[in-house]
Amino acid sequence: MGERMRTSWRGGDRGQVTIELLGMTPTIIVTLVVLWQLVLVGYAFTLAGNAADEAVRAGTAAAGYDREAKCEQAGLDKLSGAWKEGTTATCGGSGTGYITSDVRIEVPVLFPGTINFPLTVKGHAGAVEEAKN
Repeated sequence: MGERMRTSWRGGDRGQVTIELLGMTPTIIVTLVVLWQLVLVGYAFTLAGNAADEAVRAGTAAAGYDREAKCEQAGLDKLSGAWKEGTTATCGGSGTGYITSDVRIEVPVLFPGTINFPLTVKGHAGAVEEAKN
């Protein structure tokens, strides 16, 4: 009788790890998706700030009437194609001695270039115009 109980006890837990893994798989996947989305939001903040800095840098160095156009173009130049979709760059302050740039990037859902959240990340930068000698 002791032999019989030992055999049935060993076989009773067979496959338990597999069942637990299958049960936890959706939770693990959802956690990874949420973490990836948070990474995209953080990266959008980084891109918006960098694009605003690039735009204002180009705006302070440019001269003439096309200053704002060069500023806005520089704000979009460094972004990859997928991030340019839904991104706007505006520049202002021409003639005041202080150039400002605002960049707005829409946060994508899981992959840039697909659908976007109704969340817009904003980047702002400003700099004093360079002196022309």
